[in-house]
Amino acid sequence: MAWSPPATFSLFLLLLGQPPLSRPQSLGTTKLRLVGPESKPEEGRLEVLHQGQWGTVCDDSFALQEATVACRQLGFEAALTWAHSAKYGQGEGPIWLDNVRCVGTESSLDQCGSNGWGVSDCSHSEDVGVICHPRRHRGYLSETVSNALGPQGRRLEEVRLKPILASAKQHSPVTEGAVEVKYEGHWRQVCDQGWTMNNSRVVCGMLGFPSEVPVDSHYYRKVWDLKMRDPKSRLKSLTNKNSFWIHQVTCLGTEPHMANCQVQVAPVRGKLQPACPGGMHAVVSCVAGPRFRPPKTKPQRKGSRAEELRVRLRSGAQVGEGRVEVLVNHQWGTVCDHRWNLISASVVCRQLGFGSAREALFGARLGQGLGPIHLSEVRCRGYERTLSDCPALEGSQNGCQHENDAAVRCNVPNMGFQNQVRLAGGRIPEEGLLEVQVEVNGVPRWGSVCSENWGLTEAMVACRQLGLGFAIHAHKETWYWSGMPRAQEVVMSGVRCSGTELALQQCQRHGPVHCSHGGGRFLAGVSCMDSAPDLVMNAQLVQETAYLEDRPLSQLYCAHEENCLSKSADHMDWPYGYRRLLRFSTQIYNLGRTDFRPKTGRESWVWHQCHRHYHSIEVFTHYDLLTLNGSKVAEGHKASFCLEDTNCPTGLQRRYACANFGEQGVTVGCWDTYRHDIDCQWVDITDVGPGNYIFQVIVNPHYEVAESDFSNNMIQCRCKYDGHRVWLHNCHTGNSYPASAELSLEQEQRLRNNLI
Repeated sequence: MAWSPPATFSLFLLLLGQPPLSRPQSLGTTKLRLVGPESKPEEGRLEVLHQGQWGTVCDDSFALQEATVACRQLGFEAALTWAHSAKYGQGEGPIWLDNVRCVGTESSLDQCGSNGWGVSDCSHSEDVGVICHPRRHRGYLSETVSNALGPQGRRLEEVRLKPILASAKQHSPVTEGAVEVKYEGHWRQVCDQGWTMNNSRVVCGMLGFPSEVPVDSHYYRKVWDLKMRDPKSRLKSLTNKNSFWIHQVTCLGTEPHMANCQVQVAPVRGKLQPACPGGMHAVVSCVAGPRFRPPKTKPQRKGSRAEELRVRLRSGAQVGEGRVEVLVNHQWGTVCDHRWNLISASVVCRQLGFGSAREALFGARLGQGLGPIHLSEVRCRGYERTLSDCPALEGSQNGCQHENDAAVRCNVPNMGFQNQVRLAGGRIPEEGLLEVQVEVNGVPRWGSVCSENWGLTEAMVACRQLGLGFAIHAHKETWYWSGMPRAQEVVMSGVRCSGTELALQQCQRHGPVHCSHGGGRFLAGVSCMDSAPDLVMNAQLVQETAYLEDRPLSQLYCAHEENCLSKSADHMDWPYGYRRLLRFSTQIYNLGRTDFRPKTGRESWVWHQCHRHYHSIEVFTHYDLLTLNGSKVAEGHKASFCLEDTNCPTGLQRRYACANFGEQGVTVGCWDTYRHDIDCQWVDITDVGPGNYIFQVIVNPHYEVAESDFSNNMIQCRCKYDGHRVWLHNCHTGNSYPASAELSLEQEQRLRNNLI
């Protein structure tokens, strides 16, 4: 008979200033779980944890108000109904509660009236079940592996592979070896009797690997027998002790953690029976995802790579985490968190080349997306190859908003990179002089990094390698931080990263170290943070507001002073004549998790007399008109701005305003709007001839301020200019469509005619 693991849930809820139902629980004895179908975590037999043991609840006097309290305690918005007479099967152990009587406003089930703990005249044929609304409560943060485990799971802490073959010992990460489980603080090996590929799948997922392959069991048996016959080997004496073994593990293959499997630590008859008679340790071989394979490994076949690109993670602080986005009808969109759980999250993680999910996050915990919400109520069973194989509703069918965007944190392999970098001298653990370990003449050596060419992209890789999230500053002078005495030599220079590397050691760098500054005060340092802003432009607004204006030179003196016109304007007979301007509005949202603030303080801001305000960032956006092959035909206007909250959604207060030398920035969830009719909100196309072009806007182009996702900082539009009129269409953020989704210019008849 197949064993179905219970779906248990954390009771940790945020205090959001809402009704007391969102308070975190203070009593450890009131943890609840639902035992039911894996694909429906919102329903099942109701069980209560008391005195370290799970028990059931009797259905006597149980009604909707009691179910509502239980569902809210489990993190759901409300209860739909309840089920009597052990609809979800009879439980085991004590019946902890009977005649439960709630008003409906209690924050946990133990606050309701009852006969008392363990006082019941019921049998397990009267175990009650509940069916909750699948939507999570706003205060419910995530479903994690740690809170999906019962008392047994708390003792199964970690899993690792102990390499046996010489080739496996040299492999990084370790993908093949004997399974070892940390049980109550001690490492044990698992008996191979009854071991299945489903068990291997769960172990590989925990270690960050998406799949598993069979091992040569006959060869490993020979190695085992040789060791058992060796009189000098300690293995034989160790295997005679039951404390050396985990007796038996039975998994379905969909569990995110071995503790969700049926684990039998010792034989049923206890210490008198051997734990692994005639057996050996279980051996597992895992397959690493593409990012974690050695460079010489053969590339994946094209079909599977194309399938992988239909899902992606965005705005995560670490590798293997982020907001889930899927590609549907050639456009990227998000996934709603209704019914989102570890099973579905694990399908995403494995599809992307990671292991199983260690956390399924709700409520846009890793930032809100922009654009369509493609999927809702995703119901994976755990065996699916891709998220598109799972049943789901369209996101628009049940009123999802981007505040419900789902996210994941996946298990990733331990590559050892975090042990090859450290910070020294900082005031806090998240900042300091960067020190790295590299091989010098075959010997590992610690040293510093030359700050020449050091920028925010390289700092981002360093912070991620350190496990500290995003870089907020890339320091080029670090004389105020003292490094470790034995690591003062420069061992890395000319570092150039693309931003996707797992470690600085994977970035391009000089062969022989060459640091023209000579080290000293010019060494690389970083300041890291676990969250960051994320600026995204409203592409549709640009498309809808674009038009041409022939503006007299007499009205362009200020704009000319601020270099908002093409160079040819310098040679005109001022104030006679005009410039032809492509004007448009922009709306820039901050969809990240922290406010977007200028890099420099007020003392460095520049006063612009013409427009009579301070500019906190001199190069905030680039506006360009390009040919279809990418050559610039209109000089890109490098716009300088005053940053402020133009508008915020209901419930959020504007925090930043330019007036009266006010603080500048964009609050999380708010947006800064630059109307088409203000100075410099244009591209000067006076010298451009008729033709087909690409109109492009890039925000934060020099990465002066850190963001969680730079890939959405650009919008592009197709542009047709006939000398009198202009058409913009297919405006989209730089990563919202694949290249193949560009639409043809023949659709221009459906577009708005923007006349001069």
